[in-house]
Amino acid sequence: MYQSNQIWLYDTTLRDGAQREGISLSLEDKLKIVHKLDDMGIPFIEGGWPGANPKDVQFFWKLQEEPLKQAQIVAFCSTRRPHKAVETDPMIESILDAGTTWVTIFGKSWALQVTEGLNTTLEENLAMIGDTISYLRSQHKRVIYDAEHWFDGYKHNRDYALLTLKTALDAGAEWLVFCDTNGGTLPHEISEIVREIEPQLQGNLGIHTHNDSGTAVANALEAVRAGTRMVQGTFNGYGERCGNANLCTVIPNLQLKMGYSCISPDKLVKLTETSRLISEIVNLAPDDHAPFVGRSAFAHKGGIHVSAVERNPLTYEHIEPETIGNNRRIVISEQSGLSNVIAKARNFGIELKKDDAASRQILERLKNLENQGYQFEAAEASFELLIRQSLGKRTEMFQLQGFQVHCDIFPGGENAANNALATIKVAVNGKNLLEVAEGNGPVSALDQALRKALVKFYPEIASFHLTDYKVRILDGDKGTAAKTRVLVESSNGEERWTTIGVSANILDASYLAVVEGIEYGLLLASSITKPEKIAS
Repeated sequence: MYQSNQIWLYDTTLRDGAQREGISLSLEDKLKIVHKLDDMGIPFIEGGWPGANPKDVQFFWKLQEEPLKQAQIVAFCSTRRPHKAVETDPMIESILDAGTTWVTIFGKSWALQVTEGLNTTLEENLAMIGDTISYLRSQHKRVIYDAEHWFDGYKHNRDYALLTLKTALDAGAEWLVFCDTNGGTLPHEISEIVREIEPQLQGNLGIHTHNDSGTAVANALEAVRAGTRMVQGTFNGYGERCGNANLCTVIPNLQLKMGYSCISPDKLVKLTETSRLISEIVNLAPDDHAPFVGRSAFAHKGGIHVSAVERNPLTYEHIEPETIGNNRRIVISEQSGLSNVIAKARNFGIELKKDDAASRQILERLKNLENQGYQFEAAEASFELLIRQSLGKRTEMFQLQGFQVHCDIFPGGENAANNALATIKVAVNGKNLLEVAEGNGPVSALDQALRKALVKFYPEIASFHLTDYKVRILDGDKGTAAKTRVLVESSNGEERWTTIGVSANILDASYLAVVEGIEYGLLLASSITKPEKIAS
């Protein structure tokens, strides 16, 4: 048995997480993620099911050439097929070829799954579990046994469900993991069942929960309180259907609030960074409102809240955001007071004071623009540029001299096409530039033309790309003459920032947002980004 306060984290982002609708990981994606998880200090990382597809086979071969620093890479597979010899089962052969020390085998705990899913007998299911684990142990593999549908099986036939675990334990499994595969069990049931079973088993116990009832994290925490010491989950809660237990929430709760040891504090501060990097790799926008790691997790908007947090963060924060690599954000909107503006400016390295004329001018400018349709709460990069402009500290990097966008639309159902051509003229350092670019829409073409013109002077732009584009009609009662608000999210591969444009012309609004996105990216890439204090 392991020490009582040690929790062994088991990440299954690369397999269970990749089963989320909309995620498709390349071999390079998987390698980037596994090395980042290794760097985070995750002890067990499930790499996939060798033999299930060529990509997973290549992944395990690649890791034999480029081994991880500290994590155990784990191969995943089911028990042998009914009435087949384990020694000749191709699935088991693929597991051995993967070359991992640890293997996770899943088997059926629920009699219904045995008779209806596997179409075999309860006795044969026990033999499948025992034979598979015994054979892998004879091949010098260490085995984690995932008891699939454990809680459903226990509720319907507790004696048989328990027998499957004892069979796995007798065959040599070192970990027995309770799986809430359908995600339908509630926290109080988890704790009751684990406490009932824990005294009857001499092995190390783990928990694997799904989020179909919205309780995956709570279920994992309850299982730990009841005696399990391995927690399986995914980063950002990715997974099939409604997802898996989110390790970005599980880890800080266990470590910072419940007194368990998961990873070292110097690794815990990488939690937010890792969460966002994985979001970037799987090409899904991060959840801004995710607990702990979301951009809004420590955001403060109301003036009273901001004033209180400035005096003592404990007034409105349950932990120090820096412990998990996040940071406090002061949100700016038309509801803001001087406290918000001053606190937000301080985040940008700009010192303002309440009795400064500049502070009042910035607040007045903010409220006037928001009255016109701007929304700086969602576009903090644009707000920083606004502050710099108000203080005369905004550098003009180029001047627009005009642009045209031409669109060709060819209707035709499945064969429809939409091509756009943008021509743009800008001046940089007194030199006029004329560029043309194509895109699959007017904004894409405009963005490509502008980058094409500027990259000659600012090569950093080559790493910038648009990650999100949102359009909102502000006064719909005016029909096609309505004002449009455009939010553009940009990224350099490491950081994301959002800029805004408002105009009655959607292309003009888009251009304003795109231009500020490029300008802010250049600020991030230069020493201007995080300056010594800029006096007001």
